[in-house]
Amino acid sequence: MSNNLTGSIPKALERLRSLEVLDLSYNELTGPIPSFLGKLTKLHLYENQFSGFIPESLERLTGLTRLLLDSNHLTGPIPTFLGRLASLEVFSVSSNLLNGPIPVSLGQLSKVVVFDVSNNSLEGMVLEAHFANLSVLKYLDITSNHKLIFNISHEWIPPFQLRTVRLSSCKIINEFPRWLQTQRKLEVLVLSNASLYGLLPTWLREMPAISYLDLSHNKLSGSLINLPFRNPINGLEVDSEFLFLQDNLFNGSIPRSLCRRKRLVLFDVSSNRLSGNIPDCVENLQDMGALILNSNKLSGVLPSSLGNISLLAWLKLNDNKFNGELPRDLGNLRFLRVLDLSNNGFSGIIPKWIGKNLSTLVVLRLHKNNFNGGIPQSLCKCSSLHILDVAHNNLTGSIPHCFGEFNGMTQARPQIFLSGIYGFDTNVIKVMNVIQVMKGMNLEYAKTLGLVFNMDLSSNKLTGEIPQEVTALALLMGLNFSHNHLSGSIPDSIGNMKALNSLDFSDNQFTGMIPPSMAALNFLSFMNLSHNNLSGRIPTGNQLQTLTDPSIYAGNRDLCGAPLPNNCSNHENLPTITSKNKYEDVDEPKKLWFYLDITCGFATGFWGIIGVLSFKKQWRHKLFMIAQVTMDKVFVAVAVRVSKIKRGREAK
Repeated sequence: MSNNLTGSIPKALERLRSLEVLDLSYNELTGPIPSFLGKLTKLHLYENQFSGFIPESLERLTGLTRLLLDSNHLTGPIPTFLGRLASLEVFSVSSNLLNGPIPVSLGQLSKVVVFDVSNNSLEGMVLEAHFANLSVLKYLDITSNHKLIFNISHEWIPPFQLRTVRLSSCKIINEFPRWLQTQRKLEVLVLSNASLYGLLPTWLREMPAISYLDLSHNKLSGSLINLPFRNPINGLEVDSEFLFLQDNLFNGSIPRSLCRRKRLVLFDVSSNRLSGNIPDCVENLQDMGALILNSNKLSGVLPSSLGNISLLAWLKLNDNKFNGELPRDLGNLRFLRVLDLSNNGFSGIIPKWIGKNLSTLVVLRLHKNNFNGGIPQSLCKCSSLHILDVAHNNLTGSIPHCFGEFNGMTQARPQIFLSGIYGFDTNVIKVMNVIQVMKGMNLEYAKTLGLVFNMDLSSNKLTGEIPQEVTALALLMGLNFSHNHLSGSIPDSIGNMKALNSLDFSDNQFTGMIPPSMAALNFLSFMNLSHNNLSGRIPTGNQLQTLTDPSIYAGNRDLCGAPLPNNCSNHENLPTITSKNKYEDVDEPKKLWFYLDITCGFATGFWGIIGVLSFKKQWRHKLFMIAQVTMDKVFVAVAVRVSKIKRGREAK
């Protein structure tokens, strides 16, 4: 295994008649699975590129105990003859392209312990007959076969005691599976996206605590009090608990009984209808690594006891109705990686302790609250930040120059979300997400979150210039300073931000030319520079040629060139110099010639007329006669007008 083998399995293996174990997993082998397989008892071909059907020759391997064909490109149905392999203990064909129904004959595999057909395109019904003789079955995984219907009656009593059940992304009918109440050794139960609805059954509360429970993405409703909670029969607590309840219709408050789950590592009840406060007793959850309560109707101030959950790494409270100032005790969360408080009603200043105490932060989202005051310099101590989002607040002052010290935005470390988080594995991290405004829209990042770098300071009251240091953040994909009162010019060095994909400086007071270096931003696919005081020719070349929407430059009266309709004249191509002294220095020769022209013109006109009249007596007499006649006409007109006004007044 894991030898980077390519090609097909050589026929020379056919001569190995006594071959019992063949393990070629984790290679790049192709072609069909060969029919010459000797007297194998274990066949491991997972993580390759085998294609075609599962060969009928496997029927002859009556002593086969382990058949692992996961993660290949196998097609066709699962053969019915596999039900006659009486010695089979492990049957795993997950992550292939298999279709058709699950053969009922597989229910005769009385020795099978692991049954995994997940991530295929299987269809049809799964009935009690499929499990008729599976008395020692411990692991059942039918996940992600979207056309499979799990149809088990309420009265059925299974012959096995499962430890792991994974039925997500199948359709379960007849409500919550009642046969599960007989399974007293369950450690993993995954029923996400399984068309479940209604209240949690009361018998579920009497079930032993399950280490990994995933009921997410259904239409379950009511209170959370019926979650399984009892200790196992042996009286021992589970080592750790993961509760995934997101995307349902649960309502009511967070039950205080949750605080008695001292081994709870992750609690995700996001996107439900929970209301009320976070209970003070959450400080009892000392093993908690992630508390994800976003997108509910929770309200009130945050309890200071949150700061006593010493191992907390993810705290997501966004999209609720929380208010008040942030409790100082949150500064005790020394391992915090993600702090998302966006879309609430928090107020006050951004506390300085966020930067001083929470130096491990990778994501800080305070988006759309009522924070005021300046951005504290102490935030720069959060050097690992990938995402900084303080948009839509009432922040004032300037952008700190020390923002250039965010090493997390200059050096790629995609595993930083996993490090230091107790009890988390890669599969857990994959279900976590962060919303970011990029390219003018809300985008959700989950699996690729560790590769996202964004800074959003938009919709505040920030003033001053863009610090030159910000352009050193070479990994930034998104930069949004829009809807502020920023001024000055766009830094020439912005072309150094090679990873920029989304740039928004709209609705500010920027002046000067658009830096030509922006043409070097080869990944730029969204830009908005509208409603500023920019001037001069719009740079051309490379990626800027693809940004052809004129609206991205609208509201800059002195901008010219494509894609705007107005062409640039020669003088518009010259650099705009905003300094008064520099302006006067540059235009001094022009002013000198201007005044000299006026003087010469006046002198020529004056002496041209006066000189002629001095030498031509007849012209002087003619000019005086014209002046006399004009004066007489003016006098007569005025006298007539005055007389009419007097007669009008006397008539009244």
